[in-house]
Amino acid sequence: MKRRQFIWFTFLFATSCAASNLTADSNVRKPEKIRLAVTDVLEVEKLSQNYGKFREALETVLETKVEFFPVQSFTSAAVALQSGDVDLVLTGPSEYVIIHARTNAIPLMGITRPNYHSLIVVPVNSPIQSVADLSGKTIALSDIGSTSGHLGPIKMIVDAGLNPKSDVKTIMLGDEGSVAALNSGQVDAWGGSAIDYEQLINQPKNSESGYRILATGLPLPNDIFVASSQLDPRLIADYKQRMLDRQETLIQALVRGEKTHKYQGSKLVPASDSDYLMIRQVYQEMGESKLIE
Repeated sequence: MKRRQFIWFTFLFATSCAASNLTADSNVRKPEKIRLAVTDVLEVEKLSQNYGKFREALETVLETKVEFFPVQSFTSAAVALQSGDVDLVLTGPSEYVIIHARTNAIPLMGITRPNYHSLIVVPVNSPIQSVADLSGKTIALSDIGSTSGHLGPIKMIVDAGLNPKSDVKTIMLGDEGSVAALNSGQVDAWGGSAIDYEQLINQPKNSESGYRILATGLPLPNDIFVASSQLDPRLIADYKQRMLDRQETLIQALVRGEKTHKYQGSKLVPASDSDYLMIRQVYQEMGESKLIE
């Protein structure tokens, strides 16, 4: 009897060791490592500076080794997802809808961004009193495809009843260039994120008294983690639950990056493809439907 018990306990011990690489669903084996890409950081050194602590925390939470996979753009992230070279990608709302159109990537987790909405700003003495008054005017925006610096302001223009392709002239000048154009009178209005506006008015050469917020947009969709469709769906579900359960640990690590303060006060939330319908609508209004088909 004692020999039977010894054999049984030995079997249990061996089984538990073999299961050490299994998820909460004992039928799903974890990969030895997962590869993480971030679409707004190009260099490995920058990835480490901005997301190194998060990578370490994610390893602990998922109980799986996590390696950075640098990408040159969100389009190269899409290629890497399709080829199986990357497992998880952190990207923005605008980039997500294009990635999703080109891959079978699965929404894993959204990450909220406090104060994440767009503004349209004019000089304080401008005769423009509403977004509708921008008809026939020129507005400076940030970078092509930027959620808050391009698509957000375009959404506000559309909601005001204007056609962004014919009623308003838009000039893409980047963050600094668009502000400079507004200050010099080259353009009639500036569109960008609320966070960029706060930085603008805090610069020594600028002042809040020199500008007037013409309109404030609705909250923009969340940044999002997407998972490769080549991962087992049960593994994805396990990772999702682990990230939700330990989100405080993950967020605390995330905001310790060199330039990840935008996530201060963020939360991890369930993500659905339907959360990004607004982004798709704006691309359609811009005549860029092919990008998201």
